[in-house]
Parts: sequence; structure tokens; C-alpha cells
Amino acid sequence: MAGLSVKVLIADRGYDVNQVIDTACAGDIKVVIPSKRSRKVVRTYDTELYKKCHLIENVFRWLKQYRGSTTHSGQRFDSFLA
Repeated sequence: MAGLSVKVLIADRGYDVNQVIDTACAGDIKVVIPSKRSRKVVRTYDTELYKKCHLIENVFRWLKQYRGSTTHSGQRFDSFLA
């Protein structure tokens, strides 16, 4: 994360690792990662900001879904039969 101009780190539970959190906190980065269920001490995080991350993920999912139909529109039907 060195050299990045980041204010907030938003990630899923899979990134709830002490090394990631300590590195982000050392660089004055706000961490928005829900705690894993196995964590004994549950950390607090900004739930409203984490909900906005879901909206961004939905936009990327929508773009990926329609990307395939636009990229194959220029190809001819007989090339798919081969």
C-alpha cells in the first residue's frame, strides 16, 4: 500500500487479517472490514459505508453481464459453428 493515496480501505471478511489491518492503520487509512466470525474480539466498522460498497459491486456485475453480448455481436454466426 506504500505510495497510494488512499483514505479508506473497504473489503470483505476474507481480508480481515491482522497484517492487512495493521498496515492500513500505519498509513492512516480508515479500515472498513467486517470481523470474521471466528475473531474473539469483534472490531467496529462503518456499516453505512460498507453498504455502499455493495452498490459498486452490483454495477461491475451488471457491466460484466452485458459485456459478453456486445463483444460477440460483431462475429458471424458461421464462426460459432466451427
